[in-house]
Amino acid sequence: MLALDNLSKTYGRRGGGVKAVRGVSLAVGAGEVYGFLGPNGAGKSTTIRMLIGLIAPSAGRVSLFGRDLAAEPGLLRRVGSLVDGGAFYPFLSGRRNLEVLALTHGGGAARIDPLLEQVGLAKDAKRKVKAYSTGMRQRLGVAAALLGDPEIVILDEPVNGLDVAGIQDMRHLIRSLAADRGKTVFLSSHLLSEVQQVCDRVAIINKGEVVRESTVAGLLDQESTILRIEADPVEAAEAALSPRWAARRDGPALLVTAARGDAPEVARRLIEAGVALFALAPVQANLEDVFLALTKEDPADA
Repeated sequence: MLALDNLSKTYGRRGGGVKAVRGVSLAVGAGEVYGFLGPNGAGKSTTIRMLIGLIAPSAGRVSLFGRDLAAEPGLLRRVGSLVDGGAFYPFLSGRRNLEVLALTHGGGAARIDPLLEQVGLAKDAKRKVKAYSTGMRQRLGVAAALLGDPEIVILDEPVNGLDVAGIQDMRHLIRSLAADRGKTVFLSSHLLSEVQQVCDRVAIINKGEVVRESTVAGLLDQESTILRIEADPVEAAEAALSPRWAARRDGPALLVTAARGDAPEVARRLIEAGVALFALAPVQANLEDVFLALTKEDPADA
């Protein structure tokens, strides 16, 4: 449904310009919720702007529905997007803003009331947008993105400004777009716990390059590098393992820096050392742990 092929963007003169995006390649399947993550300045926003035709790439290609966007810009009619919170007429109501969008983009008027209900703005539809909170503007932006019943939905920080209940509502809406309506969702967010709950796959971008792409479950398994061990005596367990793996005490347990795949060898060494092994399990990383590990700055680069 959506693919980037060696996509790059350089600002400024050739040779001395700033490389904001460097050879990004990825593919998003139909009905998938795909997370696009990275620290500030990593190239997320630049990539999204190239995705929706706001800026032209310096090299590479954006494909929508298997076709080149540069050759067929009309493909964007099948895409809905929320970028930078959306832009609305502050002196018009939320409903009237959507009506104007429906008139200028063609069709969609019959969808306005259901969408306002869906994003939780039905009671505030007649209020002027200038009186909206940041969260309400985000909700209106999502409604605007869905107005044309797009096949691909691109959402940049859709939960920005929302309270806990609003974030939960948005999470359910995003999942339902894919699961119930078969839409493809490309999602950028700094709330990694939400991404972990809502996305099927994620790509992490840092310094303009994709440093890891995987399913969420696969990414967490790959980066699980701590084994928690309950054994007796714990001193003997530590002595048996420390020549190969770093180990530290965690109350009555032992935390060993070892990959999940090392678990059989760890167990074997403990048994050979005469240690009673009661429990051995990987400490499951969360997406925030993985993100920080992959994007932390190398002191040599500072």
